[in-house]
Amino acid sequence: MADKRDYYEVLGVQKGADEATIKKAYRSLAKKYHPDLHPGDKEAEKNFKEVNEAYDVLSDSEKRAKYDQYGHAAFDPAAGAGAGGYGGGFGGFGDFGDIFSSFFGGGFGGGTQRRNGPVRGDDIGARVSISFEEAAFGVKKEINYNRIARCPDCAGSGAAKGSSAETCSKCRGSGQMTVTQRLGGMQFNSQTTCDACRGKGKIIKNPCNNCRGTGFIRISKKLEVSIPAGIDDGERIALRGQGNDGRNGGAAGDLILQVMVKPHAIFERDGYNIYCEVPIPVTDAILGAEIEIPTLEGTEKYTIPEGTQPGTRFTMRGKGIPYVNSTRRGDLIFVVNVEIPRSLSDKQKEEVRAFAGDCKESNYGKKSGFFKRIFDKFNKK
Repeated sequence: MADKRDYYEVLGVQKGADEATIKKAYRSLAKKYHPDLHPGDKEAEKNFKEVNEAYDVLSDSEKRAKYDQYGHAAFDPAAGAGAGGYGGGFGGFGDFGDIFSSFFGGGFGGGTQRRNGPVRGDDIGARVSISFEEAAFGVKKEINYNRIARCPDCAGSGAAKGSSAETCSKCRGSGQMTVTQRLGGMQFNSQTTCDACRGKGKIIKNPCNNCRGTGFIRISKKLEVSIPAGIDDGERIALRGQGNDGRNGGAAGDLILQVMVKPHAIFERDGYNIYCEVPIPVTDAILGAEIEIPTLEGTEKYTIPEGTQPGTRFTMRGKGIPYVNSTRRGDLIFVVNVEIPRSLSDKQKEEVRAFAGDCKESNYGKKSGFFKRIFDKFNKK
């Protein structure tokens, strides 16, 4: 990992930089090194990948925290710091030592039927980072995440192979105890969780070594996920039954996958429309021209009319983001930025002066009659 540059250094930001600063730095560098602007330039391609890798980590709070603590080793499988960088939660579970109490301790409430009946597993969360184009057209991604699964050695019973859990003799398998209290000559009965079996109704005398008697273990899982075309940054996908396993035969919870879309070096998204700025020389604006416009599928030719003004917006229908689960697409809207040439030679300047001298008021729109309208307005007062 020694040959890797520091991610903060790659983006040119301080270690404590906020999200907006990191995003701004990424957009600037991604635009600078974008392959479309440097075709065939291997160095630019390398820099572009390096910038994307740095942003992928520093834009994700969980990955960033791991990187700040462990550096590049946090994402090196050989270093044992985790796989792929995808975040994964454990619902209501904390450390592994808490798994037993999460399943069998307090928190479920209710009577014996609820404690010993099927209980649905917890939902868990994970994140996946995709590119702007992948969000537009859809993609399949393999994610790695952690979940709580039924122990395969004991099939979730918690008892070692060849043995089984025994009915609690104290509560006779109900998981509840009746407590009698006397107050002022009156007798009150109340139900409480059996302290011998902790509400399970069964006692495991010979616990499974694999799960330490809990019936559940933490596992790492790989899953290929189909991300639909048109999905936007921050949206979530619910993957049914891919969360933590349930208790007592209950259904598994869901995996809630949050999609993080990287900013694009050229395009901005608003709903299903995308926007970009296209620089053109002043001569193309004056005379009109067929110019190359970047789209999500590559470049396309577009003819702008003569006399095009700076800031003019043009719309390319159906070249935006596809609507989710639809054949319909948004539009691509580009704004023309007319570029004025610099460092003209004396001959060029003379030709421009001659051109300016030949132009009349009628050749202009806003300029034509501008001062007359101003004077007329003040003369009426």
